Amino acid sequence: MMKSCTAFLIIDVQVGSFEERKVLYNRTELLRVIQLLISKARSASAPIFYMKFNGKSGSSLRQGTPGWEIHKSIAPATGDVVLEKNHPDSFHKTSLQQELEMRNINRVVIAGIQSEICIDATCRRAYSLGYDVTLVKNGHSTYNSTVLSASQIIKHHNEIIGQWFASVKNSESIEF
Repeated sequence: MMKSCTAFLIIDVQVGSFEERKVLYNRTELLRVIQLLISKARSASAPIFYMKFNGKSGSSLRQGTPGWEIHKSIAPATGDVVLEKNHPDSFHKTSLQQELEMRNINRVVIAGIQSEICIDATCRRAYSLGYDVTLVKNGHSTYNSTVLSASQIIKHHNEIIGQWFASVKNSESIEF
């Protein structure tokens, strides 16, 4: 049986993103969707990559703090790859591309936080690097802004990213 050439990339689903002072939209559903996709990826022996954002001093995602840790409900297992990043783009100044190349990955399924920042930047970069990109339509989230609700931001990014940079699919229809 041929190994999967697809990887699951989970971006910045860290404890600090779930703090009460700023409510992450649809947070329980986001975790449920990611759990489902982790299960699908494991069943297909697809590699799973976790990206952790190193927040600045005072940030709920500051490196080394409890908020920096990956959310316990989707905790990595032995063999999963955990990479740290300092920029929205998961490829910028990280070893992500090399890790994908070592495993002959040509397709990435992307889920996580924050729709308009790290999800957007990583989808665009993965596309530019030649990957077949699938954005999980119901697998990324954000916060309300002063201009748009979180729901509007998510819908907008699904539309924009889906026009050029990625296939946008609901979690139920994603295969690894």
